[in-house]
Amino acid sequence: MPTQLLFGTEVLLNGLMAGVLYALVALGFVLIYKASGIFNYAQGVMALFAALTLVGFMDGQVPFSHLINAVLGTDIHHFGWHINGFVSIILTMGMMIVLAYCVQRFVFRHLIGQEPIILFMATIGLAYFMEGFGDLMWGSDIKKLDVGLPQGGSFWIEENTQWLGFGNENFFGFFIDKLDIVATVIAAILVIVLVLFSQYTKQGRAMRAVADDHQAALSVGVSLNFIWVMVWSVAGFVALVAGIMWGAKSGVQFSLSLIALKALPVLMLGGFTSIPGAIVGGLIIGVGEKLFEFTVGPLVGGATENWFAYVLALLFLVFRPQGLFGEKIIERV
Repeated sequence: MPTQLLFGTEVLLNGLMAGVLYALVALGFVLIYKASGIFNYAQGVMALFAALTLVGFMDGQVPFSHLINAVLGTDIHHFGWHINGFVSIILTMGMMIVLAYCVQRFVFRHLIGQEPIILFMATIGLAYFMEGFGDLMWGSDIKKLDVGLPQGGSFWIEENTQWLGFGNENFFGFFIDKLDIVATVIAAILVIVLVLFSQYTKQGRAMRAVADDHQAALSVGVSLNFIWVMVWSVAGFVALVAGIMWGAKSGVQFSLSLIALKALPVLMLGGFTSIPGAIVGGLIIGVGEKLFEFTVGPLVGGATENWFAYVLALLFLVFRPQGLFGEKIIERV
C-alpha cells in the first residue's frame, strides 16, 4: 500500500478521535438548548471548572487557600490527604449539581419568558464569573489530571497494522492514542443514553416541552425549576467528562475553557437541537481539519486546523443554516 495512503488513513483515524472530543463539549450545548432554548456560552468554562474541582479533590487541596492565606497570613494549601479518583468524580458531580441549582435559583429563575438574547447574555456573565471563581477557589496554575486513563499510543494497534505497509520501511503501523479510544467509547455510551433519555422518559419529554414554550409547559404542570436544574446537572456531567478527557490529554489550565469555541462549528454543522448531530458534526470537523491539513496544509504554509472548521461552518450557515440534523424553522408573515 502506498505510503501516502497509509499516512492518510492514520490521519483519518486520528481525526475521528479528535472529532469525538469536540462532540463531547458540543453535547452540553445541545442539552441546554433543547431544554431551555438557551445557547450556553459557559459550557466550556463548566468543563474547566469541573476539571479544576476534580483535581482539587484528588490532591486534597484547600479551597480558596490563596485567599485564606492572604487574609489570615497563614501558609495552608493542602489538607494532607489524597482522595481516590472514583470518589473524587462522585464529589465533583455533586459540586456540579450544586452549581446547577445555584444557576437556576439565582440566575435563570428570574429570567423566565425573557428574550433569547437576554438569556444568552446571562450565560456570558456566568462564564466569566465561573472562570474567576474557579481561579479564586483552586488557583490558576497548570494542573496534571490523572484518573487512571491510559496514555500514549497503542502498541497493540501499531504491531497489528504494520503489515499493511507490506515491508515499507517508512511505515511502522498506525499511531492511535489510547486516551482517544477511551473517549470514543465513552462518547458513544453517552450519546446512546442521552438519546434514550430524551426520547423515552417522562423527564425527557418534559425537557422538550419546556424548550418549545416555557409558559405552555408551566400551564400543563411541568416544573420549570426542576427541569432546568436537571438539565444543567446533566450538562454539568457532560462537561465533567469532557474536562476529564481534555484535562488528561493536555493538562488542566484556563485555556481549557476555549474548547467551547471549537464546539461552535460542530453545532453549526450538526444542528443546535440534535444530540446525534453533535456527534456527526464533531466527526466531520475532526476528520475534515486533519485531512485538510494533511493534503492542503503543506501547499498553503500549514496551520489550516486553526481556521478550517470555521470556514466550513460559514458555508453551512449560508446554504443550510439549521445544520444537518437541525429542525428547519418556517415563519409565516
